[in-house]
Amino acid sequence: MSTLLIAEFDQNNLKPASRSAITAAGQIGGDVDVLVIGNNVAAIAQQVAKVKGVTRVLVADDAVYTKPLAENFAPLIQSLASKYSHIVAAASSFGKNLLPRVAALLDVDMVSEVTKIIDASTYVRPLYAGNLNATVKTTEAIKLLTIRPTGFVAAQDGNEQAPIESIATTGDKGLSRFMGEQIQTSERPELATARIIVTGGRSLGSAEKFDALMTPLANKLNAAIGATRAAVDAGFAPNEWQVGQTGTVVAPDVYIAIGVSGAAQHIAGMKESRMIIAINQDPDAQIFQWSDYGLVGDLFEVLPKISSAL
Repeated sequence: MSTLLIAEFDQNNLKPASRSAITAAGQIGGDVDVLVIGNNVAAIAQQVAKVKGVTRVLVADDAVYTKPLAENFAPLIQSLASKYSHIVAAASSFGKNLLPRVAALLDVDMVSEVTKIIDASTYVRPLYAGNLNATVKTTEAIKLLTIRPTGFVAAQDGNEQAPIESIATTGDKGLSRFMGEQIQTSERPELATARIIVTGGRSLGSAEKFDALMTPLANKLNAAIGATRAAVDAGFAPNEWQVGQTGTVVAPDVYIAIGVSGAAQHIAGMKESRMIIAINQDPDAQIFQWSDYGLVGDLFEVLPKISSAL
């Protein structure tokens, strides 16, 4: 039994979501080979080789893989699949795009958003906006899983280094062409990995009020800023700030929900937070049922006082 894990990384570092997936792969049992696909990725491969639980690092280094096009990555993974009992990736936008394509090429069913490994064939995954946990057993010869990062601690670096092996690439399949990208830089922590998140809801009233109230608090706490789907749909915040089942799933040390009602799809994306603090004028708001601490009050009066006191 052995697992092939598809690494996800930015220009400099292995992403925390992949480190969590490595932890999950280790719980499956057997060897864990990590596949690094890209162009000029020797430094990333060296970094991956130091992570605890990694048996071997496979490197597919080719200019064709400069951009992470799933249409080119999937055939490469297909060519390696027969050697493995499991193929794993983080349940990120990258993994959710890639692994279903691999599953189609292999003609197997996959299990998505795994939050717990029971044994090599049995897993737990959430259903119905997180209101139900399903235990799923698969009999596929090759088991494909996406791992929800909030369900597993991130694997840390160890004292040993796994061997690194270069593998043959499968070239450009010509199915898609990379057109361009817009990279946004911010001094704030990344939403998916932030230790503290302050999230605003539609009750903030406008984009101007959202910025005026949320930004000072986030600055004081060195926090990432999140938003509910309703706030995003209303134009108060960009799409990449959305927290929830259809946005980013988070599990920070502290989650502060401001003017958030507590819709099921939002709760599904933040309920694993270690501490939840809610501020809402409605004492019957659903969010209070999930909160460790709650404050009933007018957020337009409360937030400026909190920000100035910090």
